[in-house]
Amino acid sequence: MSDTLSRRALNRAMLDRQLLLRPSKTTALEAVEHLAGLQAQAPNPPYFALWTRLHDFRQEELANLLLDKSVVRIALMRGTVHLVKSADALAWRPIVQSLYDRSMDNTQFTPELKGLDHQEIARTAGELLGERSLSSAELGAELANRWAGVRPSALVHVARALLPLVQLPPRGVWGKSGQPTYRTIGEWLGAEPDATPSPEAMFRRYLAAFGPAGVRDAQAWAGITKLGEVAERLRPELRTFRDENGRELFDLEDAPRPDPDTPAPARLLGPFDQTVLSYADRTRVISDEYRKVVITQNGLVKGTILVDGFVKGRWEIKAAKKAASVVITPFERVPKRDLEALESSAYRLLAWAHPKAESHSVQFGT
Repeated sequence: MSDTLSRRALNRAMLDRQLLLRPSKTTALEAVEHLAGLQAQAPNPPYFALWTRLHDFRQEELANLLLDKSVVRIALMRGTVHLVKSADALAWRPIVQSLYDRSMDNTQFTPELKGLDHQEIARTAGELLGERSLSSAELGAELANRWAGVRPSALVHVARALLPLVQLPPRGVWGKSGQPTYRTIGEWLGAEPDATPSPEAMFRRYLAAFGPAGVRDAQAWAGITKLGEVAERLRPELRTFRDENGRELFDLEDAPRPDPDTPAPARLLGPFDQTVLSYADRTRVISDEYRKVVITQNGLVKGTILVDGFVKGRWEIKAAKKAASVVITPFERVPKRDLEALESSAYRLLAWAHPKAESHSVQFGT
């Protein structure tokens, strides 16, 4: 019979894998790889993710990795943009391609794309992007010259779904701005996606980054189905557990599973942090009630506070003219020592994120 892991035990395992029990001295590149990539719908969340996890992290460490092509920004898991090690982008995009193929049949563009040769559109887009980098608007305009009468945005949707497109720097470089421009991953990295990708390796990486988890959790993270078959193939080399509701969980044999009573410091998690997005059952880190407050209806994910390892509130930076402040809003009563720790962290965050502001302040909302 499998051992049972309590919600608190799962929480501490997750915190350990996510480098949230103690500041890590690993490099930014090692952290991106260990964490199985970082959520990156917006340019800055990956920087906040590393700031809260790494000892003395500096923005240029990650920016330089984008510039030298060690990491890339690409649509991967769950159909969202992630910042991942380049080798992982090449290995994982073929595995999640089924998600993008399905998007062709369930989109606002489906009616006007019906009857068109989607592969021909993708090939043409690939040829255009092989010549130079293009923004979405530029790519759409070029494709519309060939497919008159079809909205450029619909044609770009096909290209994004069927081609592994990388968002190029300066997109994602701290302090830079501008709309994304694209090349195919083959053009940008000089290497094509893996011809024989391994879902088993990807499943193991998920467990290493997120802790004991069920098949539905892994599928929620990846955005694809049929990972139960992968788990069964891996079963002989994995450990199995049950959660308090009897769900079967898989884990790597030698992965850390700290004592449930291990102290967990109060933390500020950045917007779109993957800890609140990467499970089917997210109660190991956030209650269903609080999840509805943190994740908005249009998919925005607010910065959160962790107290004793669980989401207990949210935070945001407000910057205007020469002043910058962090507003922390607990959802329930928080012990004084944790409020003091969060306040101290918030001041450090402001010094890191807004060093040129003439004044920094921290406020507690209600």
